[in-house]
Amino acid sequence: MGDSRTYLRRAVALIDDVQAVSPLYETEPVGGVEQDAFLNIVVQVSTIRSPEELLELCHRLEQEAERVREVRWGPRTLDVDVVWIDGHTSDDPVLTVPHPRAHERNFVMVPLHDLDPTLALAGYDAEAAYGDVRNVGPL
Repeated sequence: MGDSRTYLRRAVALIDDVQAVSPLYETEPVGGVEQDAFLNIVVQVSTIRSPEELLELCHRLEQEAERVREVRWGPRTLDVDVVWIDGHTSDDPVLTVPHPRAHERNFVMVPLHDLDPTLALAGYDAEAAYGDVRNVGPL
């Protein structure tokens, strides 16, 4: 919703330990709710934050973008997830790492592979994963 590129730029600017940002991808929505295409990126950070602090940062960034959670997978200004933490796994219902559906989504895996082509999440199959992605250049 709104100016997605601006929301993404503002969110990245508010993260103080960014190491890299993937190219920007336009993707079809997933989840059955009819809406406009999404813009997606993956941001790599090098941080001393705990996983819980990372999740708190994600929620703060969404609040800054005035995100409202009304419809699951529905239109939103910004959606920020913790996808992968090197050397860390968790089955906590509040924060599952790696993200439990990342391997099912090309709009996560394609930009993730741009930043680390060696990263392999179990079960990822580009042809079976959701979402056609189109690289639209840098953020």
